[in-house]
Formats: sequence, C-alpha cells, structure tokens
Amino acid sequence: MGQKKLLRFEAIKSFPNVLQYPEGMAGNWKSFFHNDHPITVELACGKGEYTVALARMYPERNFIGIDLKGNRLYIGAKTCLEQSISNAAFVRSQIDKLGNYFSREEVSEIWITFPDPQLRKSKLRKRLTHPRFLRLYQHCLVPQGMIHLKTDSPDLYDFTKQVIQLYDLVLHEETADLYASQEIVPELKIKTHYEGLNISQSNKIYYLRFSLPMSPLPDKDEQLHDLVKGYENIG
Repeated sequence: MGQKKLLRFEAIKSFPNVLQYPEGMAGNWKSFFHNDHPITVELACGKGEYTVALARMYPERNFIGIDLKGNRLYIGAKTCLEQSISNAAFVRSQIDKLGNYFSREEVSEIWITFPDPQLRKSKLRKRLTHPRFLRLYQHCLVPQGMIHLKTDSPDLYDFTKQVIQLYDLVLHEETADLYASQEIVPELKIKTHYEGLNISQSNKIYYLRFSLPMSPLPDKDEQLHDLVKGYENIG
C-alpha cells in the first residue's frame, strides 16, 4: 500500500465524521446528528462528491456515504470538516452489512452513483440493484422511499430495468440520456470523479428512480439470472 493511502487510513481514525465498521448505530443516527432530520444514504460513494454536494444542497437533511475504501472516503470527509458541513457522515464498510447500521425504516432514500457494474456474469449478484441488495434496502427504507441509480453503464441500466419489471417495483422516472433532457433537477447535475472518466465509453448518463413494494420481494432470482443470461448472450 502506498504511503499516501497509509496516511489517509491513519487520518480517518481521528475524523469525527467517519465511522469504520461501527457497532450500535442502528436506530441511533438521531443521536449522532443531534437531530431527527431524514437520512439519505449514498452507496459505494467513492470520494463522496455526491454525499458532500447533496449535504450542501439540503441542509435540512442528513447524508451518509458508505464505501469500503477508506482512502477515498478521506477526501469527502476532509472536505466536510474543512467546510463545516455537519449534516454529512461516512461509514467505511461493505454494502452487504447495511442492516447492521440502520434499523427498519430509518433511511428516507438511497443513491447509487456510478457503482461498479459488475459486468461478468459470475458477478451478477454483486450488482447493487440485484434483489439480494434490494432486500437489504427494503429493510431500512421508509415505505415508498426512493432509490436513485445514476450510471454510465447501459448494461447496469438495462439489468435494473429488468429487475424493476420482474419484481413489480414502481418505476417513477427513467432516462437513457440524462443530459439530453431539457430540465434536470439540481441533484442530478452533480458530477463525480468517476462520471468524468466515462469508463464505459457510452457517452451517456443513465438514470432510474424507483421504489420497492411494502411486501417482501418474491423469490424470482433464478428466473432473473436466466433472463439476464439469455439477454446478454443475444447482446
């Protein structure tokens, strides 16, 4: 590990707005933020650009960015400390431990911004809009809480649309070319470092906003995998 990463890992240990694999936080975020404002969670937040920008934009809400890589979290957390942004925090952990950090209906909305699309078929279950993860989100989201997906991957976009249709999720908004839209709400204009890299070389930004039903998601995972395999083989 490089010296710079080591220094950042050491630094975040003392950051009051960074929690590493925290225990006892589920149901206690009101005490952490010293208010009962709605909580927005950004998953795989990377350097935290979205978490920081949303916190600036909506001071009446609380924002929590989650990522495993502490050297990336360092950047967003340090920005918040330097700019006295007190309504944002960061959790260093894997996404699949989400249920350890939030109690039922403690989160108002979830943002998934430019995650690894996990394009290999063997990694299908690692896609952050796979039902495996949606069941975790369903536990902590308020009823009708929104999930936002912003990605440059047409494959992840199409996969998520298949999930929405197969599992009878509620699709509120979709676009296959976000910046071609005439009107874009302010939170969708936020750009991250990874968006600028255009890793997929699609030259388009895809966006979906959807919500989950109150009833448990049906067990259609094998059917989903067969559909995706067939679709990707054709593609």
